[in-house]
Amino acid sequence: MADLTIPQDLLPQDGRFGAGPSRVSSQQLDHLIRNASLLGTSHRQAPVKELVGRIQGALAAYFRLPEGYEVVLGNGGSTAFWDVAAVSLAKNRSAHLSFGEFGAKCVKAHTTPWLEAPHVVTSEPGTRGVLEAVEGVDLYAWPHNETSTGVMAPVHRIAGADSGALMMVDATSAAGGLDFEASEVDVYYFAPQKNFASDGGLWFALLSPAAIERAFEVTATDRYIPDFLSLTQAIENSRLNQTLNTPALTTLLLMESQLEWMMSLGGLSAAATHTQESSALLYDWAESRSDVSAFVADPAHRSHVVVTLDMDDSIDASRVTSVLRANGIVDTEPYRKLGRNQIRIATFVGVPHSDVEKLIASLDYVLENL
Repeated sequence: MADLTIPQDLLPQDGRFGAGPSRVSSQQLDHLIRNASLLGTSHRQAPVKELVGRIQGALAAYFRLPEGYEVVLGNGGSTAFWDVAAVSLAKNRSAHLSFGEFGAKCVKAHTTPWLEAPHVVTSEPGTRGVLEAVEGVDLYAWPHNETSTGVMAPVHRIAGADSGALMMVDATSAAGGLDFEASEVDVYYFAPQKNFASDGGLWFALLSPAAIERAFEVTATDRYIPDFLSLTQAIENSRLNQTLNTPALTTLLLMESQLEWMMSLGGLSAAATHTQESSALLYDWAESRSDVSAFVADPAHRSHVVVTLDMDDSIDASRVTSVLRANGIVDTEPYRKLGRNQIRIATFVGVPHSDVEKLIASLDYVLENL
């Protein structure tokens, strides 16, 4: 089936639809080249620290951060931040909403000898449970968007939570593409390789004054906290526009360019409207066919940035994605551990509506000719 050729006029201009890392634009590469003199220079010197400061300021503006919130960054990506949170933020016990791979891994990171067993609300893939207040819990954690399943969740404070309990949201595939009010969360963390169209290797966290206070409170105890997982060290370094260890300057430059472009669109609300419209094109297309359906049954739970669509049993989705790949449309395969007969398509901010429309035309052609 790799010999099936999709007509050129049906193909997207850019065939990259992966859920991460995402497509990098030519204007980002131009920005990288223009600032190539920064590569191979010290991250402790003014030019790089100014770059970090510009990104911190742009993120604060983009996310409409309330007074007192800080943009903190560190090495290691979101995977590292799960451990940062377990060591530097949770005091005694955490509670989690787990409805996919990232939520489950966050639970695992908080299952430690120094914390009580976490309270976990788990749901089947493609669905989302409800996280409610639990006495004795000082940290509530859930993903804004599950990249693995295409389910999104609201960002809001848990009613009835103990005084001082923190709200922590994993936003790796959501950040920049789904709207929310920053005042509803204390820790909103992400890596920049999704909507921000950059490379991995760094984590960013939007921290409330309460989260910052908690980090220093935990550090003052006798808990052992490695430097790499110390949130207070990350906070102190970020206040100096730097990271504990050497950051990836390419990642920062790509992110700066993407942020400038996203701000030019109108900021977070405009970007969120764009992703909602892009994802709606795919959900509506699935609704129009008898052999394709949305994996997430509840429309209110369907992600606007990662669309998962099931194929009828009469269709081999792996054949579909193989044909697409042979024609330059790549990374439409489902999450590997989910094991479903489906396709997964990212509708991040950098994916234009026109490319989604062309993808749909290509899918129609492939399904009709299989």
